[in-house]
Amino acid sequence: MSELPDTDDARREAGMRTRREVLGDAWVDRAVAGTTPFTAGFQDFITRTAWGDVWQRPGLSRRDRSLLTLAVTIALRHWEEFALHVRAAVNNGLTDDEIGEVIQHAAVYAGVPAANHAFKVAGPILEELRGTPT
Repeated sequence: MSELPDTDDARREAGMRTRREVLGDAWVDRAVAGTTPFTAGFQDFITRTAWGDVWQRPGLSRRDRSLLTLAVTIALRHWEEFALHVRAAVNNGLTDDEIGEVIQHAAVYAGVPAANHAFKVAGPILEELRGTPT
């Protein structure tokens, strides 16, 4: 996209499209179906802001954004988000070896225990997606 969306409606539309492309329709459909009046504002916020603004910016590719998201979720020990973004990283073209390199790199900066856990989380997901043991 050469121009960033400039209205809330445009960000919401672009965000939902990107969210589906990166996370997959099934995941997004479950998130949307689970939206309640209590969580509706937050769901709209992340669709417009994270997916409709930040993920639309031209400065980094989706692949690069996946690399960063994996590293940040490891560092912050947000394991559910990390697992989600392992799948997204595969959708964005990362190989198992590249995901492993991100985890190993994070060991130096985010800690060995976090990297150790990240390998435990990522392994079964990659096996499921690839159909082969990692």
